[in-house]
Amino acid sequence: MSGWSSSLELSRPIWLIGSLTLPLLGWYFYRSLVDFSRVQRLVSLALRAAIIVLLVAALAGLTLLRPTHEQFVVFALDRSLSIGEDSRQAAEHFVDEALTTQAGHAAAFIAFAEEPAPIAADRHAPEARLNPSGTNIARVLEAAAAALPPAYVPQIVLLSDGNPTAGDAVRAALQCGVPVTTVPLATRSEPEVQVSSVQVPAQVREGEPFAVDVVIDANHDDEARVEVFRGAHQVLAERRKLKKGENRFRFEQSIVRERLAEYTVRVSGAAHDTLLDNNTASGLVFTSGKPRVLLVDSEPKQSQSLAQALEQEEIQVDVRPEAGLPDALGDLQNYELLILSNVPATALSQRQMEMVRTFVQDLGGGLIMIGGDQSFGLGGYYKTVLEEVLPVRSDFEKDKEKPSLAMVLVIDKSGSMGGEKIELAKEAAGAAVELLGPSDRIGVIAFEGESFWLSELQAAGNKSRILDEISRLEAGGGTNMYPAMEDAYDALQSANAKLKHAIILTDGISSPGDFQGLATSMASSRITVSTVAVGDGADTNLLEEIASLGHGRYYFTDDPNSVPQIFAKETVEASKSAIQEQPFLPQVMRLTPVLGGIDLKSAPFLLGYVMTRPKPTSELILISEQGDPVLAWWRYGLGMSVAFTSDAKSRWAPEWLTWPGYSKFWAQVVRHAMRKAEAHGVFVDIQQRMGRAVVTMDAANPDGQYINQAQTQLTVIDPQLGQRQLELAQVAPGRYTADFPTPRSGAYHLELSQQQGGKTISRLARGLTIGYPDELRLRPTNDELLRSLARVSGGRYNPTPSEIFAATERTAARPTPLWPYLVLAAALLWVLDVALRRIDFSLFLPLRTLAAGRRPAG
Repeated sequence: MSGWSSSLELSRPIWLIGSLTLPLLGWYFYRSLVDFSRVQRLVSLALRAAIIVLLVAALAGLTLLRPTHEQFVVFALDRSLSIGEDSRQAAEHFVDEALTTQAGHAAAFIAFAEEPAPIAADRHAPEARLNPSGTNIARVLEAAAAALPPAYVPQIVLLSDGNPTAGDAVRAALQCGVPVTTVPLATRSEPEVQVSSVQVPAQVREGEPFAVDVVIDANHDDEARVEVFRGAHQVLAERRKLKKGENRFRFEQSIVRERLAEYTVRVSGAAHDTLLDNNTASGLVFTSGKPRVLLVDSEPKQSQSLAQALEQEEIQVDVRPEAGLPDALGDLQNYELLILSNVPATALSQRQMEMVRTFVQDLGGGLIMIGGDQSFGLGGYYKTVLEEVLPVRSDFEKDKEKPSLAMVLVIDKSGSMGGEKIELAKEAAGAAVELLGPSDRIGVIAFEGESFWLSELQAAGNKSRILDEISRLEAGGGTNMYPAMEDAYDALQSANAKLKHAIILTDGISSPGDFQGLATSMASSRITVSTVAVGDGADTNLLEEIASLGHGRYYFTDDPNSVPQIFAKETVEASKSAIQEQPFLPQVMRLTPVLGGIDLKSAPFLLGYVMTRPKPTSELILISEQGDPVLAWWRYGLGMSVAFTSDAKSRWAPEWLTWPGYSKFWAQVVRHAMRKAEAHGVFVDIQQRMGRAVVTMDAANPDGQYINQAQTQLTVIDPQLGQRQLELAQVAPGRYTADFPTPRSGAYHLELSQQQGGKTISRLARGLTIGYPDELRLRPTNDELLRSLARVSGGRYNPTPSEIFAATERTAARPTPLWPYLVLAAALLWVLDVALRRIDFSLFLPLRTLAAGRRPAG
């Protein structure tokens, strides 16, 4: 703004409506009965009008705007990791020199990295805790522009290497409307070696050779060991010479029996290397081939028959024990289907259950749970995450002919059980109550320094009363378990029930007592005792001995979240009611193409199953002769979940193992439930830059024609199993694109599906890995970006320090509010107006003479 002179403005022009009172003054003037002279009344009218005008102008915010050349400069100082100590000192020196020419101008300072710190008037003020592993120039420009006061000529001086890792800096410079002067800083000069990228094809055929291209950058000549891993297995290790700049290496690879392979390249042993966090990078490769199934069994040898049957049907099977269930979603993505055969919920962590749900619901995977004495309700799945996924419920209507159960829960309520532990203990006790039948009896004893009944032994049908009593449990006090265990023994000994059971839960070491003798007495009275040790602070040896002497089961868990599963498992197992072990022939409840070609009428007997209840929207395919579910399934999210309540091995299906339809039955059920990969003519490209991933999908039909106007959805699962869904927008014939932020390091799993006319025409899975932050990459100073910021904003590129506060033709409007002067003038006029309304000035000769139109005598 140049060539500008002073002016007036109204900051609140709405108050000009007050000028409408002026006509009222005129009306009052003509209607007034005051007998003062006309001249005096006209002067009073003029004064009142002037007072109103002055007050209205004051209320309307009349302001005098005067031009000023005084500048306000905000210095934005880059504090990210890519700025070395030499550049940091150079920036400090630049600012010091600039401030020597500050004269009457104002200055402020703002440090930034991934986020800006609060603006400060003192450059040496303590900086806020900055995260140096990122650079967001856009955010600091916005913060600096917002902090600039309006009465100065504004300027932002950006001292940076111009390598942002997030945000659109050019757009921010355009939008802030403030000249941005850029001062380039050199990037780190310390010796550095990094793995810049691992380039692999997005998808290959099984067994097809492909290249793994590795880019390693160094800012000096060196030699290092280069290792290539596929998953946890090392496939290559070589010593390589590295020259200054970019070094490219290629390794030939092929994949067999894996659907998703993560290739990780690691550099080590360099003579000179400052940062080690950037020595590793990864890439993901998907393969197409035979479908793969992961079969997890508590007794893997017992599942060999099922595995061989599926292999005969061209389905690859990996058999693992309980401990082999993956902990990472990327490992589970290697399979189209997960089979849990007689695996208890107590063998799975909460994260593993959440991971399986994500695999089914969001990534379209399949899940089959096969029965056994450790499955469904017997495995403690009641009210778990996996029970939500299954098409059946683990609770059921207890058969009246089943033996009645009397059970006492002995729960530690000492101070160490406070917080989450006591809440989970209450939840576990509540689940046990809900699983019992009306003819069963249950009581709850709590103990700390002493023992007391939280809920007396009573019929489990009184659920609301018992649950209310359990909800009052609070932690506090010491640990003395023996009196509580003795009270449970006395109550169960006198109870009228065929089965008697006690569950003891504690996380500490109890005061002494004859626990071994009491456990032996309970066993002699046909009372079984199970114990649950929570955490390393519990007396695990004593609890294990009590369970052994009491003919019960011992559990140890270091995760309090598993306590409800343990109680549910114990309750169902103790009640002896969840298993139906009588030979039966499965009955077809609903015809389905999945069973096409299978003569179930000729199928042999099954010898037992786990009792469950079907969920309302599930498809009940096979039932027992009593009407209980045997085979049921439903769609859960993008995937399919199946429950087979009998087993597939020698305990309940010994005759099925030799039945000719066994292989075909299981193969068709597995193929029905597994993830469907339909991606012919579809190519997906994923690029990651500036903290965002850009997904581009090109789709064509078998005739080579572009697929247009199709509904294309993307499901993204981040490394913390967070889920989000995006719609891909069509940007060209057959091309769809979307982007999403990638703030966390780790694997991102993507599920893409495309529909047209209400029919799914393609579905495929992809992924990408986010390694070390871009801030750690070797990059030169981005002069091009810094020049662009200066050009689009009207600033300067790389000025000298003395030019920062140099005189400029630009001016700013310096406002001076006039309301104090206006109000003061109105007050003075008001005093004069009061005088005109109280004193008749016509009594004085000059006025009387003037009123008569005569001049006074000489």
